[in-house]
Amino acid sequence: QVQLVESGGGLVQAGGSLTLSCAASGSIFSIDAMGWFRQAPRKQRELVAAITNGGVTNYADSVKGRFTISRDNAKNTVYLQMNSLKPEDTAVYYCNARVRVIDYPGTFYEDWGQGTRVTVSS
Repeated sequence: QVQLVESGGGLVQAGGSLTLSCAASGSIFSIDAMGWFRQAPRKQRELVAAITNGGVTNYADSVKGRFTISRDNAKNTVYLQMNSLKPEDTAVYYCNARVRVIDYPGTFYEDWGQGTRVTVSS
């Protein structure tokens, strides 16, 4: 099991910036990839950005050019730098880890943080 703790959420005006952090602990050697999801009121949870162990990144079209995901392997931490924030970015942001099941090659499960709220005012 992997434990994930998010931080960095808050209230910011449109056009501003925030940086979210997610610190992983536990069975970190089993992590295959990490990412950020968000869920806005009355909407489904959606992928914002993800990064694999090999450093390959993936972004939602709505945040490309504005958000950047990165990781510090020594600190077992991933970051989401959010620039040019819009009111549409308002949501609870969740850190996610894809975890390898050692006894079953090719099998994975996911662990989640408890979320950090981002509110962007107009």
